[in-house]
Amino acid sequence: MGKLIGYARVSTKAQDTDRQEQDLLAAGVRRDDLYVDHGISGGKVSRPELDKALAALHDGDTLVITTLDRLGRSTQNMLALADDLKGRGIGLRVLNLGGGDVDTKTPTGQMVFTVMSALAQMELDIKRERINDSVSKRRAAGKDLGGRREQFSDRQIRNAKRLIDGGQPAAQVARDMGMSRATLYRRMEALTS
Repeated sequence: MGKLIGYARVSTKAQDTDRQEQDLLAAGVRRDDLYVDHGISGGKVSRPELDKALAALHDGDTLVITTLDRLGRSTQNMLALADDLKGRGIGLRVLNLGGGDVDTKTPTGQMVFTVMSALAQMELDIKRERINDSVSKRRAAGKDLGGRREQFSDRQIRNAKRLIDGGQPAAQVARDMGMSRATLYRRMEALTS
């Protein structure tokens, strides 16, 4: 029997992989064979630790992940990866897929993996569609779309302009306000136009 190579991933640096790591270790993955990406989106095809995990796999080994979304979001990418692994004689085992453990070395495991990959892609597409719809509706209604708020009022920018017109160096005025000179000039120009 080949080695079990584990892979865990979280999308933000603030999240931790403790639960994933515990599940992978409980499934028989050795700590030395565990690869973890922190702050990496599942939408990215290339991820540093996933790339290392894939390079560590040899014929007869199995890549083990806790859930399908840790591997990726794109059905096309996940299926291509599963095909690549199969072609290299490597299995893929998903610990928590549809309430059970799925191993792509079996025909049933391959079928379940394919269906679940398509569902993961559909979930992402629906989420993206909802966000785009919400932004469109807010924009049409003239509502706030979020983003960074203006830190300085127009009055503060006018006062800064008076200081510069009075002979103060623009770089010093901008520094005192905590902004770049370019931002100060852009804001002053926006006031006059």
